[in-house]
Amino acid sequence: MRAAVAGTFGPIHDGHRVLLSHALRFGEAGVIVGLTSDELAVETRSVPRPIPPYEERKESLESVVDAIDEWDRAATIRELDDPQGIISDDPAIDALVTSPETVDELEAVNETRRNRGLDPLTGIVAPYVLAEDGERISSTRIVRGEIDEHGAMLE
Repeated sequence: MRAAVAGTFGPIHDGHRVLLSHALRFGEAGVIVGLTSDELAVETRSVPRPIPPYEERKESLESVVDAIDEWDRAATIRELDDPQGIISDDPAIDALVTSPETVDELEAVNETRRNRGLDPLTGIVAPYVLAEDGERISSTRIVRGEIDEHGAMLE
């Protein structure tokens, strides 16, 4: 199975590591990591916040993938200019790893794939990782200074 996962990944936190780990675990035929472009990263924020530049996020992502890849998978990072860009038109992708927050998007992706004559993707849902306060870890919370990348409270 070739698995895909996508995100802004900036700053990277333990929730991202779980998503990436799921993709690596199930992606025995390879893993595609879609990394949002600088423009898409800003467009897709429901709450505006500072986002590190693409190249900085890509370097961090490469480092994290290398560190957690205990299966020695072939992983490729691709720039995303469109939320469905890679997963809706690449016939080699078999599965999409999502968080509970984004699992509903799989239905729209699979409809687009069917309309293009492609097989639907299998959904793999990685669980949220919770911070010490019981709320989910997020990059927004880290940028606000509430928690660190592992969910430890800072305030």
